[in-house]
Amino acid sequence: MSLEVTMNNQIKRSNPKLTLEFKQDAAKLVNEKGYTHQQAADSLGVSLSVIGRWSRVERAPTATSATKKATLNLTEHSELTWFRRDNE
Repeated sequence: MSLEVTMNNQIKRSNPKLTLEFKQDAAKLVNEKGYTHQQAADSLGVSLSVIGRWSRVERAPTATSATKKATLNLTEHSELTWFRRDNE
């Protein structure tokens, strides 16, 4: 993550573009390797909320979540985003 100093000497962080593979590997740390969300977030240098979101969407659907609105996994979301941009 790169840092940028603004005119009033405040540090502004720029959000890097993270690859689909990075997001999936991050989710695997929680879903398969037994890391806590906090451990994964700290070791990868990303926010706790983003680890939670990535691990949730990569988790296999359970019986209770099957009745709820279907969610896209990270691969499907990435493809949808690409198609939408391409369609514009």
